[in-house]
Amino acid sequence: MSPFEKFQKYLLSLLIAVSFFYGGYYIGRRGFQIELKKSPPQIEFVNKNPTEKSVDFSLFWEVWDIVNNKYLERPIDAQKMIYGAIEGMVSSLGDSHTEFLPPQLNQSFDDSLNGKYQGIGAELDVKDGQLIVVSPLDGSPALSAGLKPGDKILAIGEDTTYGLGVTEAVYKIRGDAGTVVELTIQTNDDKPRKMNITRGVISVASVKWEDKGEGTVYIRISRFGGDTDTAWDKAVAEINTKVTELDVIVIDLRGNPGGYLQSAVHIAGEFFRNKPVLYEENAAGEQIPLNTKRVGNFQKVPALYVLIDAGSASSSEILAAALRDNTGAILIGENSFGKGTVQEPIEFGDKSSVHVTVAKWLTPKKEWVHKIGIKPEFVVERTNEDFDKGQDPQLDKALELAQEI
Repeated sequence: MSPFEKFQKYLLSLLIAVSFFYGGYYIGRRGFQIELKKSPPQIEFVNKNPTEKSVDFSLFWEVWDIVNNKYLERPIDAQKMIYGAIEGMVSSLGDSHTEFLPPQLNQSFDDSLNGKYQGIGAELDVKDGQLIVVSPLDGSPALSAGLKPGDKILAIGEDTTYGLGVTEAVYKIRGDAGTVVELTIQTNDDKPRKMNITRGVISVASVKWEDKGEGTVYIRISRFGGDTDTAWDKAVAEINTKVTELDVIVIDLRGNPGGYLQSAVHIAGEFFRNKPVLYEENAAGEQIPLNTKRVGNFQKVPALYVLIDAGSASSSEILAAALRDNTGAILIGENSFGKGTVQEPIEFGDKSSVHVTVAKWLTPKKEWVHKIGIKPEFVVERTNEDFDKGQDPQLDKALELAQEI
């Protein structure tokens, strides 16, 4: 064995030892016991709750040594191989929302939640194995180019999106402002078409509001990011100062792909107290309520309307259902996306992270909307022609109902 190969094995052993230390703490808390055996390297995981299983890592090390010794292209990036192995392990679960993010992809994900980055401005997801557009963002190049919620992205440049995770797809689509990305798009069952979109600087305010007059206020929530709670509180303070008579609030969650669950809980607390915003159901089947606790400013507003569509997902659906079930809010628009799981992000020292599906979320009435979505009380379609003409029949319906209060 060459000195370089010895150094590689020493470095890898050190990394694994550190991983075992922290991983062992976590796994031990989950009812697992670990045994490490030598010659050949073998790790045995014994799951005490509820069944026993063992995993033999000897094949992993055999393949590792073969690649290190025989692969043609040198040098080999050991860190990239480790990340690839972890990505493969996580993706084998078959859950598009459970994913490992190397540092660059993790940074890209954080940028999305913070609402400022360079790209085309479209929220993506995987549905039935297909990469789709959840929603183009307000004022984005994606919206200007004509991308619509539900459009399938079949390829990015010459690369197929088959088997591609959401975060990796986003990373491939993003790039410096002014550069062009080519996407192959399919709308419904129409013939696929190529679309060139010039990337821009995307800066999306998570909350904005407008006084519609006659006691009606319109509030747009575009995402649930790191700044959303602060932006919401600021908007509420401005409304309380500038609007003397408040009879109706219209909350627009259309095209909002979600984000931080706790932001949905925070905003829900503006409208009701000591009631569940949602229930989290864990792997053991326990249903744990997340209740509002703060005293909000809008708990006596007579009427509340919420706009949703196929781009309203996750935290948007949580908030919409919570307001409907706890305040009698009326939902208007189209059936929501249907994402009913909760992910826990865990970041590591190298700035990589893993997002793990840890629970289902249920509405206050204990309904699971996963892959079903939420049907509004007033189903109002907003067609492509409406978009092109700048017409908004869904908002118009809410304002029409507001006049009847």
